[in-house]
Amino acid sequence: MAAEYYHADTENGDYIVDPSEDALFMLIEDLNATDNTFLTIEPPGEEPAWYASVSLLENGVYEVERNHPERRIHELTTETDRGKIAKDLTIWLAATGRFTRQSSTATDF
Repeated sequence: MAAEYYHADTENGDYIVDPSEDALFMLIEDLNATDNTFLTIEPPGEEPAWYASVSLLENGVYEVERNHPERRIHELTTETDRGKIAKDLTIWLAATGRFTRQSSTATDF
């Protein structure tokens, strides 16, 4: 069984381990103003080192947040194109996961 690098979790309980770009697109597409307004993506563990979130605002625009305190990254943007959000998150997650895996396997000499 492969290691879990991160998971996506929606307000209504959808949960996907290591979601692909297509899976992220579908989760974003399923957001609604009633009972599924946001999704979060984070690594496993009690105190995740980073997270990303997508929230559906009242005007139909998506707010995208990426936060990685160790790397001093905190970005907050808005976007209307679900495909662009999914693609951008996939790229960010790949870079973040690579950084996190390298950091967790490094040793001090």
